Amino acid sequence: MATDTKARYSDAELDEFKKLIEIKINKAQEDLELLKSAYMNDGNNGTDDTSPTFKAFEEGSETMSKEANTQLAIRQEKFIRDLKNAMIRIENKTYGVCRVTGKLINKKRLLLVPHATLSIEAKNMQK
Repeated sequence: MATDTKARYSDAELDEFKKLIEIKINKAQEDLELLKSAYMNDGNNGTDDTSPTFKAFEEGSETMSKEANTQLAIRQEKFIRDLKNAMIRIENKTYGVCRVTGKLINKKRLLLVPHATLSIEAKNMQK
């Protein structure tokens, strides 16, 4: 039976994807905590007694770093949400089914992008 003609992935395959996604969620949550601690840190590097010009440059750089870290944290939160949604699809046994074509998404694609909801075919139709 060809992969794209099956209605869904087997329970064993879904279990394999579930384990992969759990690992990715744990890693993503660790990364998110690092990002949050980086932008919530007051960044006091003891430059109070240095020249005002240097301090101004440092504060500008600190603001840019906090903004960049905030953006990264927002992206990481979305990634975690997408992975958790994939876990729900596994529980519902709809995981790996393209939401546009209704065909199974290629297993190699799901191993690389486990939160994918579109097949390459559907992705290409969007262009």
